[in-house]
Amino acid sequence: MALAKAQITVEHTGDAFPVMFNPEEYTLNQDNNFASQTVPGLSSPLLQFVNGNLRTLEMELFFDTYLPYSTGGTPPRDVREETDKIIALMEIDSELHAPPVLRFAWASLEFRCVLARVSQKFQLFLDDGRPVRARLSCTFNEFIDEEREAKEINRLTADFSKAHTVIEGETLANV
Repeated sequence: MALAKAQITVEHTGDAFPVMFNPEEYTLNQDNNFASQTVPGLSSPLLQFVNGNLRTLEMELFFDTYLPYSTGGTPPRDVREETDKIIALMEIDSELHAPPVLRFAWASLEFRCVLARVSQKFQLFLDDGRPVRARLSCTFNEFIDEEREAKEINRLTADFSKAHTVIEGETLANV
């Protein structure tokens, strides 16, 4: 049984298109930022959490318009007709004043994101120089609405206060 094709959907228009071939692998990254403060006399600095960073999804997308031709199909066409669809996702949308928010869906992976980076590598060319095979290295940054995050995360202030009832004979120096 074949795995369903990965699909990229532009959230505000609903425009969707499948990727030509499913990725061979993908990487999900997430990290946190910590500030370190050195204190004289300690063997290592003290760490304090500052903030979390965006999750990123990295993958390589493969495009090939020569393969159907090599197996007796239609003549190959310029692969940039396909890759330009991905590149266009980095353009600023006039309604949003920003690149569009996307949904990358593939099997159990659902990732709401923006396309942050794409690098194109063209690998096979026709006699006239038109590329017919390409690999796109893509980085998608997770997109989280401020309003949605505020509703989903219950932030409480850390309680570092301490209470002690002073009893007879105690002083502040020996508590």
